[in-house]
Amino acid sequence: MEQSLMDKLTILADSAKYDVACTSSGASRAAGAGGVGSCYAPGCCHAFTADGRCVSLLKVLMTNCCSFDCSYCVNRKSNDVPRATFTPRELAELTIEFYRRNYIEGLFLSSAVLVSPDYTTERMLAVLRLLRGKYHFGGYIHAKAIPGTSPELLEQLGFLADRLSVNIELPSERSLNLLAPDKGRHSIFRPMKQIAVEGAANREEVALYRKAPRFAPAGQSTQMIVGASPETDYHILQLTEGLYNKYHLKRVFYSAYIPVTEDTRLPALDTKPPLLREHRLYQADWLLRFYEFKAEELLDRDNPNFNPYLDPKCNWAVQHYGLFPVDVNRAPFEMLLRVPGIGPKSARRIWHARKQAALGLDELKRMLPVQLERASALMREAERRLESAQTQANAIIASAQSRAADTLDEANKQAQILVGQENITDKARQRARAILDKAQARADHLTNGADEYCTTVMTGLQEQLGKLSHDVQAGLNVLEERQRAAGEQMPHLNINDYPEAQ
Repeated sequence: MEQSLMDKLTILADSAKYDVACTSSGASRAAGAGGVGSCYAPGCCHAFTADGRCVSLLKVLMTNCCSFDCSYCVNRKSNDVPRATFTPRELAELTIEFYRRNYIEGLFLSSAVLVSPDYTTERMLAVLRLLRGKYHFGGYIHAKAIPGTSPELLEQLGFLADRLSVNIELPSERSLNLLAPDKGRHSIFRPMKQIAVEGAANREEVALYRKAPRFAPAGQSTQMIVGASPETDYHILQLTEGLYNKYHLKRVFYSAYIPVTEDTRLPALDTKPPLLREHRLYQADWLLRFYEFKAEELLDRDNPNFNPYLDPKCNWAVQHYGLFPVDVNRAPFEMLLRVPGIGPKSARRIWHARKQAALGLDELKRMLPVQLERASALMREAERRLESAQTQANAIIASAQSRAADTLDEANKQAQILVGQENITDKARQRARAILDKAQARADHLTNGADEYCTTVMTGLQEQLGKLSHDVQAGLNVLEERQRAAGEQMPHLNINDYPEAQ
């Protein structure tokens, strides 16, 4: 069934809503004689510019028929969604008709990868040639550079568009390989580098030759998806700072991941988009670009994610409380920029005013009425919250003290029981010791008594034995005397008295 132009527009405009990298800041293009449209320096589709204006831009895809299978993308080739493709003439005429009816101020043109990056870019070039050549459209055009496009086609695209963008999508090569296997790190950063180099060369050429064609006069931008992969805010901010320094990007856009497809590699479908995290990254990005902050000052490896309750600038001020208050008459310009509530314009106003005379509170009220009123309101709110917090703290302290007293009483009771038990044990030990000492003393007494008795008995026996020995010796002496006397009275015999013995 052939699709109508309105059907294609409905499908392709809806498919383009997930790409947020569509600003026209810095472009200055005007149609020549007989042309239509104009491009003011700031200009963005359904977005607020730096000067507060809301501008409109036709944001649409060339096609949503994609040969890539990026898991996070609603237009992935494996996803079952309605498909449509504009012809170059259809899209060019649609843009002009919308502009003539004052619906839009310009065009944001992106595309899925139809057949190949070069084939898709050639179709986008055909649209831009019709707009710039046939219709003499001088309005703003933002064209998406498809990763993997040849340098020749990318150069042609840059001379027809006001801004180019190459979306990084995922903040790390590991996540890119996992979730977007058809893309590669080289295919993204090579065109980004080419745009940066050719843009710098073209600015030098334009400075010499005013009529020289301009290459992407509004610079380039990129987009990163936040929440689809596990990278921290610190990692994303480090990458952002590197992109600004190396490739001189005008903007880095952050898109909170919205679950559109079911995939085990991605957050669940019921996961809410991290909108507050996206907001904090935009605030930090602003600090990098306009407030002279470095990524390491806002986050580090120990604190890799932003505080959800404080914006990055206030959070930095809280962490560096010792640097405040700031003397507005002496503080360097860089320090003025770091005061919460003071932006670049206010800092420059203070910087120039203090050269004339010392600034007091009255001068600051005249120079910064909104900031001071906001600060006063914040102070009042802070005082109110402090009082509320103090009341809550007192209640918590009282409750804690009561619980502590109860705990202490219970501990004392337990201690007394334990002490009582210990006393009982000590008493038992003392009593046992006394019994043992008494028994030992008794045993010692008995032993000593026995020894004394034995000594007495033995001494007595020794005395008796001595007396008996004396008596025996006296008896022996008497017997010897008797024998001697008897011997003297007996006749003496000789050998002749026993002849038989001879």
